[in-house]
Formats: sequence, structure tokens, C-alpha cells
Amino acid sequence: MTRLVAEGMSVQELADHFGVSESGVLQAKRAAGLAKPMLDHSAAIPWKLSRAHSQSGPATNLRNLSAAAQGRPPASERLNTALRWAQRLVDSGLDLRYDPVEGFGEVPASPEGSHIAKVLDAARKALEGR
Repeated sequence: MTRLVAEGMSVQELADHFGVSESGVLQAKRAAGLAKPMLDHSAAIPWKLSRAHSQSGPATNLRNLSAAAQGRPPASERLNTALRWAQRLVDSGLDLRYDPVEGFGEVPASPEGSHIAKVLDAARKALEGR
């Protein structure tokens, strides 16, 4: 399997090749050390998101900024969208709040600093270091 993964075979192709499920391939890749470690987005998204809000614009932008901060930035168009969104909030003196029922909302940033400013700063520092 190592050779096939190195050759760029997709998870679906590996599953078909070995006659197993995609989940089985992913488990085997993790066990063999062939899977990239999962990113931890808890610093960028410290809230327990309800399923309805997990794919919202703010959640997606926060995950993209978090990935950049961890050295694995998303595709440039996604990254640029997240950077512009976060910069708009910071420039406007806004921050995010999260409510499990209502979802994300923009609120005035605290005088002690804003969450979004910290997330944006971490992403920019990591991107500058590349």
C-alpha cells in the first residue's frame, strides 16, 4: 500500500484495488503512518458547534485560518476569503460570538482583544514564515 499511496492513488482507488471500504483504507493508512495528522482547530473554534453551524461561513473561515496557522493552508482562494473576512472584522472593531441556537454573530471586540484578531494574527505569522 505504501507504494500505491506514494504514487498518488486515491482512497477510493485503494478501496477498489484491495476490495475494502474507504474507511478500511483510512484506518490502514493511519496504522501504517501514511495519513497526515489531523489538524486541531480548537484554538480557532473554542465552541462546541451544533451540526447546523459547523459548515457555516464563519466556521469554514475559522478552520481555514487555523489550518494556515498550523502550516497547512487551504487553497489560495479559500485562504484569501478567510483572510479578507477576518481583516474586515478586525478593521471594524468586531469579534465573533457563538450561540448554539442562533449560530455565529458579530459583536464589538473587547478592549482586552478579540478572538478573531488572535486567530488572524496566528495565521499571518505562519504564512510569513513559509
